[in-house]
Amino acid sequence: METGVERVAVVTGAAGGIGMAIAKRFADAGVAVVVADIRADAAQATAEKLATSASAPVVGLAVDVTSSADVAALVRSVVERFGRVDHIVNCAGMSLNSPSVEHPDRDWQRVVDLNLTGTFLMCREFAPELFKTGGTVVNISSIAGFAVTRPEIHVGYDATKAGVAALSRTLGVEWADRGVRVNAVAPGYTNTELLKAVGSDSPETLDAWITQTPQRRLMEPADIAEVVVFLSSPESRAITAQTIVADGGYLAAK
Repeated sequence: METGVERVAVVTGAAGGIGMAIAKRFADAGVAVVVADIRADAAQATAEKLATSASAPVVGLAVDVTSSADVAALVRSVVERFGRVDHIVNCAGMSLNSPSVEHPDRDWQRVVDLNLTGTFLMCREFAPELFKTGGTVVNISSIAGFAVTRPEIHVGYDATKAGVAALSRTLGVEWADRGVRVNAVAPGYTNTELLKAVGSDSPETLDAWITQTPQRRLMEPADIAEVVVFLSSPESRAITAQTIVADGGYLAAK
């Protein structure tokens, strides 16, 4: 077991994009970090990269968050390694896009299983450890849970990200008297590989999103990470059961 570790954060979907930025921000703050991802090699590679400049341990562990047994095994691994869990961040997610009238059962179920059920399973299985430490949960929702951003193809993603916000609100109230705070962050259009792919396929779509954002820019993964780490810190102790929108003003303008 690692000794001298004061705080431990588990971040899912942390092998890339926003999840990696969150893991890095925790590591920069001296928090021990578990980079959790379904891609074992990518999780390990990311952990090794972050560990080079971190003052606390950074480890990569594989997990399929859609499997309660797999998540339970992750809890055991983290506790055996560090003896505690203080923060979990649920960033694993996906979108499978097609018009709703053509959306296959399998695609709907895969998105629900990963984005919503996976978030719930992580919360449920880690709850006993978080109750011990008075820890925090931050779940990654999206502006797509509050406004229709791609009406022709985004039905499963939109529905599940709205569900993540609702789940965070419910657990935030339910666990408040256990000393655990649960919040969500709803990123706006963020400069990830996924969004870059949209820009490559449809530059006019990406340009429109930037124009419609009052800050006239894409959010950066590091912007979202700052909000997540704030919500995981004592400075945000009065905030629970909330969804914080980090979108450069997009929803307000919309």
